[in-house]
Amino acid sequence: MAPKRIVVLISGSGSNLQAILDQTLDGSINGQIAAVICNRPDAFGLTRAQRAGVEARLLDHKAFESRETFDQAMIELIDSYSPDLVVLAGFMRILTPEFVRHYQGRLFNIHPSLLPKYKGLHTHQRALEAGDNEHGCTVHFVTEELDGGPLVVQARTDISAEDTANSLQQRVHALEHLIYPLAVEWFCADRLKLTAEGVLLDGESVGAQGYPFTAP
Repeated sequence: MAPKRIVVLISGSGSNLQAILDQTLDGSINGQIAAVICNRPDAFGLTRAQRAGVEARLLDHKAFESRETFDQAMIELIDSYSPDLVVLAGFMRILTPEFVRHYQGRLFNIHPSLLPKYKGLHTHQRALEAGDNEHGCTVHFVTEELDGGPLVVQARTDISAEDTANSLQQRVHALEHLIYPLAVEWFCADRLKLTAEGVLLDGESVGAQGYPFTAP
């Protein structure tokens, strides 16, 4: 089976990009990152891509007069690489409905909470303030609802009395680096699909909460 073509969108350091890139290079993922596109010129993720020999493209949102014109320019740039999958890896922009619909069923995001809890920002602090006993992260297909698309896989970590937002963030980040490459691996192996019936893995529904990942 021919390797799938992946385009990764970033805004920052690109640690999830690195986790996925490493597994494309070692053959765990049957895919190749065709390009990394970033909306911030100072993002370290661009350097990560260049060091790996991956085409790194800057598309600064500040150069566009509206969200719509920026997203249209992104679509044109992304489509020039003929991607099978588009991965949001710390891409800090709210996408227009037109953009999301254009990549329906082949657009991933990872969110630092156990969705549907804590959509949006400051998820670690919100979990602590709510007195939750667990926290985690979720890979999901992107839809027009912010952080509201069908769930693919979730990883959990217990919250202790000593935890802070920073300590939680660090543990959740480590889990992200495990489940995001896993979801990409499934997609690139044609094991994972978004259908009218929901998310299927090997032909079986992953359920409303996504596949429950257990860290090794």
